[in-house]
Amino acid sequence: MKSSSPDQNQTALYTIPLKELLNPKNELYQLGDKIPWKEFEKEFSKHYAKEFGRPAKPIRLMVSLLILKQLSGLGDETVVDQWVQNPYWQYFSGENLFQWKFPVEPSDLVHFRKRIGESGVQKILEVSIMLHGKEGLEKEGVADTTVQEKNITFPTDVKLCKKIIEQCNKISKKEGIKVRQSYKRTIKKLMMEQRFRNHPKNKRRAIKSSKKMKTIAGRLVRELQRNLSSESYKKYEKKLEIFKRVINQKRDDKNKLYSLHELEVYCISKGKEHKKYEFGSKASIVTTKNSGIIIGAMNVKNEYDGHILPSIIKQCEELRGVEINKLIVDRGFKGTSKVGTTIIQRPERPKKSDTPYQRQKKRKEFGRRAAIEPIISHLKTDFLLSRNYLKGAVGDSINLTLSCAAFNFRKYMRKLKFIFAIFRMIIKPNFEILNLNFKTP
Repeated sequence: MKSSSPDQNQTALYTIPLKELLNPKNELYQLGDKIPWKEFEKEFSKHYAKEFGRPAKPIRLMVSLLILKQLSGLGDETVVDQWVQNPYWQYFSGENLFQWKFPVEPSDLVHFRKRIGESGVQKILEVSIMLHGKEGLEKEGVADTTVQEKNITFPTDVKLCKKIIEQCNKISKKEGIKVRQSYKRTIKKLMMEQRFRNHPKNKRRAIKSSKKMKTIAGRLVRELQRNLSSESYKKYEKKLEIFKRVINQKRDDKNKLYSLHELEVYCISKGKEHKKYEFGSKASIVTTKNSGIIIGAMNVKNEYDGHILPSIIKQCEELRGVEINKLIVDRGFKGTSKVGTTIIQRPERPKKSDTPYQRQKKRKEFGRRAAIEPIISHLKTDFLLSRNYLKGAVGDSINLTLSCAAFNFRKYMRKLKFIFAIFRMIIKPNFEILNLNFKTP
C-alpha cells in the first residue's frame, strides 16, 4: 500500500529541524529542494495498492537512496549505513528531524528497483535532464558506445565445467541421489594441473586435464537425468539444459554461454590494447554537443553500432520532447547518414567542394565529439558503470540509466557550487565597501 510522505511542517520542543540546522548553500541541500519529488510520487504510485497491505516506505526516500547510491558509488548495504550518519542525506530524502535508525533494509532497494523497472529509472534520468533547463534541450548531440562489464569471473572451459560438477553434486545431495563418484579429489588435482597452462612444459598436461574435466561434467549431468524423478526433473530441467549447452559448445560457436548464473553476457572486443576482451553488454550513451549533459542511455546487448541509431534517437526525443537535428558519431556507426530528420555525421575526409569555413566547422565538430570519452570514463570510475552487480538484462539497463542520471545530478551540483562561489566573490566585497562608507571618522 502506498504511504504518505513525512510531514515537513512537524516541530519538536527539544530538537531543531534539519532545514534550520544545515547549511542552505550546500549543493545536496539545494539539489533536494530543486528536484520535483511529486513527479516521482505521481509516476510510481500506480505500483502500490491503494487500500490493502502494510504501508510501504515513502517514494521520495526510496528514489533518493537510489540517487545517493549512484552519486557516491556505494552498494545497497553501505548507502543505508551512511544515510544514518549523514544529516544532508537525510534532508535530501525528505526527513524533517535527524534520524538514528536505519531507513530501510538493503533488500528493499532491490524490491523497489524491480517494482519501478526500466521505465521508472528512465523517469529519474528525465528529471535529471530537465533540471538543466535549456542546456538539456540542445538539438545537436554526440553518441558513442562502451562496454558495461558484468560481475563474473573471466570465463574458461575449465572454470565452467568445475561449476557444473559442483552444482550437480549439490542437486544430487539435495534430492537424495547416490552418485557413483563425486570427483572432489579428482577435481582438485585437475585444477592444479591448469597452473602455468601456457608454459611449453605444462601445455599438453593442461589440455589433457581440461578434456577430462569436461568428460566428468557430462557424466554427472547424464547421471542426474537418469536418476531424477519426473517431478524433480521438471524442477531442474532448465538448469540441466544450460549445463548441456555449456559442455557441448565449441570454440568457434556463436551465442556461447560465459556464465551459469548470468546467461545474457557477451564477449565484446573494442580493440583495446590493455583489455582484449570484455564480458558484459554494450551500452549506448548520447550527450548534448556543447553542455555535455547525458540525454540518452540504452543497453543494446551486442548489436552493431550503426543499427542502434533509430532506437537511441527515439529514446532521446521521448525523454526531452525535442527532436535531434544532428548526431555526431565515430566511424563505428557506418551504414547510415540520416535517420528520419536527424543527420548522422561521421569523421571523413573533406570534400573538394567544401569551403575553408566548412572544413574548419567539421574539424571543430569532430574534435568536440571526443568530449564524450571522458564522460564515459567518469561514468565508469565514479558512478558504478565499470562493473554491474545487478542481475539480468534488466539489471544492465537499470544500472546504466541510474549511472547517467547520477552524472547529470553531479553536474548540476557543481553548477550550483560555482554559482555560490561567484556570488560570494561579487557580493561580499560590495558589502565591505558599504560598511567602510558608513563608518564615522
